[in-house]
Amino acid sequence: MKKRGFTIVEVSILLVIFLIVAILVAPMSLDDTIQAKNTSRWRNVQTDFSNIFYSINTQKTEKDLDIAAVFDSVLSNEIKGNVKPYKITFLNGTYPNNTYRFSDYKLTQADSVLAYKFYDKPQKGIWGVFMYDVNGTSGPNQWGKDVFGYHIYSDRFEPFGKNESINYQKQDCSKNGTGLCCSNYYLIGGSFD
Repeated sequence: MKKRGFTIVEVSILLVIFLIVAILVAPMSLDDTIQAKNTSRWRNVQTDFSNIFYSINTQKTEKDLDIAAVFDSVLSNEIKGNVKPYKITFLNGTYPNNTYRFSDYKLTQADSVLAYKFYDKPQKGIWGVFMYDVNGTSGPNQWGKDVFGYHIYSDRFEPFGKNESINYQKQDCSKNGTGLCCSNYYLIGGSFD
């Protein structure tokens, strides 16, 4: 029986197969790593912002209906400067309606971006909306990937999707959803599919 080793052609074919597999798998694992990092940042922001939101509510009195002015004054310590408006999309690639579009973006001390707006009159108890882009203007700039938000009430702040069922939140955090409900879904332990 003759001993036989691998030929250069056989080794080359094997290397090409390994390279193709690596090229196909690497972007998926990189995307998962980035998503995990952004989700972790969003969870960490909750601790920081719960203190800010507490300050806003303690400064506002029952008769004080100018919650926007109180909001501005409390957040002023967090703001480093203005940011030129940029495009943010839903997870499914569509462009948000006016409710989830902002014109005044602020750079935070942590190099994240936040924006908020208040309605002329509360809508279903909601006074306004708040957006937080955990990695600043760096991509992907999508709701549910690196952009998350709150509804602003007169007495509390709630992540988007908090009042929705878990199944709806999970569905909205998929590539076919808007990604808005990810703001709450990730806080309760959900993960991106």
